[in-house]
Amino acid sequence: MPQAPGKSNRSGISLLELFEMFPDDETAERWFVESRWPDGIRCPFCDSDDINETGSHPTQPYRCRSCRKQFSVKVNSVMHGSKLGYRKWAIAIYQITTSLKGVSSMKLHRDLNVTQKTAWHLLHRIREAYKLDAPVFEGPVEVDETYVGGRESNKHEADKLHAGRGAVGKTAVVGMKDRPTNQVNAQVVERVNKQTLQGLVHKWTAAGAMVYTDDARAYVGIHRAHEAVRHSVNEYVRGMASTNGMESFWSLLKRGYIGIYHQMSPKHLHRYVAEFEGRHNSRPRDTRVQMASVVRGAVGKRLRYADLIGPAWTRLNGQMEMI
Repeated sequence: MPQAPGKSNRSGISLLELFEMFPDDETAERWFVESRWPDGIRCPFCDSDDINETGSHPTQPYRCRSCRKQFSVKVNSVMHGSKLGYRKWAIAIYQITTSLKGVSSMKLHRDLNVTQKTAWHLLHRIREAYKLDAPVFEGPVEVDETYVGGRESNKHEADKLHAGRGAVGKTAVVGMKDRPTNQVNAQVVERVNKQTLQGLVHKWTAAGAMVYTDDARAYVGIHRAHEAVRHSVNEYVRGMASTNGMESFWSLLKRGYIGIYHQMSPKHLHRYVAEFEGRHNSRPRDTRVQMASVVRGAVGKRLRYADLIGPAWTRLNGQMEMI
């Protein structure tokens, strides 16, 4: 079994193995069923396990004897209503799982032989599967914030805000990394004031957790054991105090922004953040386990294209964002 680069204890999947795993839609469908229901098929409507497999419907192969509804493994998940074959869904999950900086819709549309519009929608639906309930970290925990968006100097003159440099025109993201587990929580926020930052720290960390931050004034008075490194005077490590682990996560997110996606609009930024968070948190697992966890994370979620692009007035210049 090939080993994944950088994680010698983890079993990866080569491209040859991928196509052997999913030679056709029927095989891929069985994998989705086994991944979603490892303990046996259950009805997505009433949760009954009294299920009959019937060939009477070409796309709804299961019938619940309790509520008498027919369904497939796509029902009540991000795949709900999708006309894409199971094999293409499996390959897309593999692509986004194994690409540390992400995969663009332009590349996916060529790899799967679908339109770019379909690939864009497909990727956002998989990102929804990465959005899980955030755990409470026991600590020590690193807390940091970053800003995502294009540089003012790189914008067309009509798009410049002329309001300064740095964070102007960018969207704030707050993140926390639990050192013992190496798990990350991240969230897009409207502002990085005291109420927002301290509120998230109190929500995501245990009362006894040690918290490390930079010297932003918003963290002063936080109700946790707290040490800060003074970035304002170029201090980045002092004893155990640093935010270097969280900054490493931001670095990967921004390499994906610059090198793969080129743009992450504020409207959809939370989905990209969820993608990078979910991929980071699942990295220690074998690739097969990572992919199966995406299938289970997709349950109970749905993202229709109309909901994704929203009303016309929310779109960029009246057009779909090409990202």
